[in-house]
Amino acid sequence: MKFVEGGVCAPQGFKASGVRAGIRGNKPKNDLALILSDVPATAAAVYTTNLVKGAPLGVTKEHLKNGHARAIICNSGNANTCNENGVEIAEKTCELLAGELSLTPDDVVVASTGVIGEPMTIDPFEKAIPELVRNLSYDGCDACVEGIMTTDTIKKEVAVEFELVGKTCRIGGIAKGSGMIHPNMATMLSFITTDACISDSMLRNAIQSDVQDSFNMLSIDGDTSTNDMCVILANGLCGNREIDFYGPEFDKFKAALNMVTTELVRLLASDGEGASKLIVCKVTGGAFEKEAKKVAKSVVCSNLLKSAMFGEDANWGRVLCAIGYSGAKIIPDRIDLTFESASGSLPVCKDGAAIGFSEEKAKEVLSEKEINILVDLKSGSETATAYGCDLTYDYVKINGDYRT
Repeated sequence: MKFVEGGVCAPQGFKASGVRAGIRGNKPKNDLALILSDVPATAAAVYTTNLVKGAPLGVTKEHLKNGHARAIICNSGNANTCNENGVEIAEKTCELLAGELSLTPDDVVVASTGVIGEPMTIDPFEKAIPELVRNLSYDGCDACVEGIMTTDTIKKEVAVEFELVGKTCRIGGIAKGSGMIHPNMATMLSFITTDACISDSMLRNAIQSDVQDSFNMLSIDGDTSTNDMCVILANGLCGNREIDFYGPEFDKFKAALNMVTTELVRLLASDGEGASKLIVCKVTGGAFEKEAKKVAKSVVCSNLLKSAMFGEDANWGRVLCAIGYSGAKIIPDRIDLTFESASGSLPVCKDGAAIGFSEEKAKEVLSEKEINILVDLKSGSETATAYGCDLTYDYVKINGDYRT
């Protein structure tokens, strides 16, 4: 397996585009995005567990009941959440796009991201969808990913190439998200394409399983969005025999999918609102996988620990504190803890107790852009990895006037 260029356009038979529809007011960036498969594709999705949900999620869920889709349309700048006419707008958007593409509305996945509770009209979609369709291109991923960004500062696009029974297949993905990220299903928005041939039931199994170890192990600020959705389309154009049962080919597909989603998670975590550092907590020695995941996620969610990483302060007691309230069944006096980065490794705790270390070395290790927090529970063989970022002054600045 190897990384390749192209994002969602890397797999055969996928076009994409992005245009400025004016949904974000006078901002010059694209705010409407489209992904289209040349042929019908199997489709699966996972959605936010927040009880307050964006209108597009319900519409998409209904459209994907048949396990197939051709197009994904997404706007940024307005979440279409808590709006009286939200479902009507989402459905009308699908109808307008389907008309331009000679599809049926249930061939369309619809998504939105942006401000919650902001009034919305269909006008920008009516005006922009014809241009959006005209701009479709097999090289259109870059314009497309810009169209789904809100406070993101970098574009998140990844693609992987791999082999399935002698056929070269690809999986590509894009994602957006910088704040309000504490997923319990996926991330704020992620769209994934593949030219592998796989049944809708196996595709659904793959994405539902994958998010447990990728997107669900990500946290920026502890807030689960109302619009979280991860969608995958598989059009089968690479020509492999359909994956319709568990076995080696399904395992290969899942491994390639996880390469894409894990890299997207790393990009999302590193681009958290106001973030200056990527924090990765790697837990080993767990008695059970569930316990290891609780520990890893609790550490990256700790605001005190995130603040310490911003200040380049090796305040390792905050890690132990987060482990202690994680709800995991652990034995405190077995825990070893190490901070690690490109500047070296710094053990700070052995068997739950302090060990001497150089503050100068600590500053050097924690000054890097990526910090690994290595936790050994010494209670078993299970492992887990969680992803987050530091907490900086800029996070408050960004969210203090996000709407106004």
